[in-house]
Amino acid sequence: MIRSQRLAAGVFALLASLAAGLAFPTAAAADETTALSPKVDLVLDVSGSMRTKDMDGGTRMAAAKQAFNEVLDATPETVLLGIRTLGANYPGDDQKTGCKDTSQLYKVGPLDRTEAKAAVATLSPTGWTPIGPALLAAADDLEGGTGSKRIVLISDGEDTCAPLDPCVVAREIAAKGIGLTIDTLGLVPNTKMRQQLSCIAEATGGTYTSVEHTTELTDKVNQLVDRAAAPVVTPVATEGGATCASAPVLKSGLYTDRTEFAQQRWYKVEVKPGQELRSSVSVSADRAVNPNYGLLVRAVTLSGREIVRGEASGTGRTDVLSTGLRYPKEESDEDDAPAETVCVQVTNSFSPAAGVKTTPGLPLELTVDVVDAPSQASDVASFGLGRGWWLLGVLVLVGFLAGVLWGWLSRWRVAVWRTN
Repeated sequence: MIRSQRLAAGVFALLASLAAGLAFPTAAAADETTALSPKVDLVLDVSGSMRTKDMDGGTRMAAAKQAFNEVLDATPETVLLGIRTLGANYPGDDQKTGCKDTSQLYKVGPLDRTEAKAAVATLSPTGWTPIGPALLAAADDLEGGTGSKRIVLISDGEDTCAPLDPCVVAREIAAKGIGLTIDTLGLVPNTKMRQQLSCIAEATGGTYTSVEHTTELTDKVNQLVDRAAAPVVTPVATEGGATCASAPVLKSGLYTDRTEFAQQRWYKVEVKPGQELRSSVSVSADRAVNPNYGLLVRAVTLSGREIVRGEASGTGRTDVLSTGLRYPKEESDEDDAPAETVCVQVTNSFSPAAGVKTTPGLPLELTVDVVDAPSQASDVASFGLGRGWWLLGVLVLVGFLAGVLWGWLSRWRVAVWRTN
């Protein structure tokens, strides 16, 4: 009897150990999946102005609640979503207190749609518009993990908590290099609010959208949440050198950096014989700059000889300036020919407008792609037309035949007229 009890106890302990061993890997896998999941924090303005009735006959708050309910229903299971409010709790007149009024309504994590909707239903337009503090807190909400991170800010007015400029806050968040994007939506915007929300979005590579109807708000928020769930290439933060000798060596990929006004940044790339270097660079004017500026990217040898360059200029009509270059390195007869170190120099001629801060530097995005160089004649430019030369030939032939036919018809009509 005792032996039977011991045997049963041993079997039970063995089964318990096996169950525990199976459970831990499952938990580890779940943790790994969560770390890779995209995160979205919806930041909603609940200030007193959200009581205004100009959204399809209802209040702005009602439109936001309706949009949130539909967005929560459509959010993909893979997205870790949270909701943060600003101006939802303090109804008083003390600015210092009102500018601290931001709170996490629903923690960023796996979505419980019923719980999130219940939390949204409790919101009522109340206080101030502390956009800057809310963005800082939202960035903290999204800490951790390696998936994409996105803040979607919905507001109907500009920040009321100066001197903490939300545009400066957005630049500081971008300068951290954590890959966080801020998209902004302005409800029935005015000029000042549009400028501020646009600046916030541009500082992190996000988008700004003006919204005047409930359906527009729903569609845009859904689009941004879906965009977060889509696989993306996360830029790698790097720091260019002051000279080619001190420049970092980059492999194929997407990189972000910061460049001061009128500054040179250097990077190095290894290109083997039979390969082609393709590189492009974009610099964003995320603050007021003087018109007439330019961007130059050059590929040079270690000795300083220029190989190829790309240039672009602007007059203030766009906020992003881009250019690029291509450098094919010819094949070598030697099987073990060494790679060539190519120095890529990026120079900008932006200058800040009066009173504008020069730090942090302007956002710079650099793509590097080293591929096999084209070997077929059809793969390279022909007479400067690329693969479009045959289309030009067809157009010339069609034009010639049309001219001959038109001339023949004209002569025939004249002959008929003379005969009659």
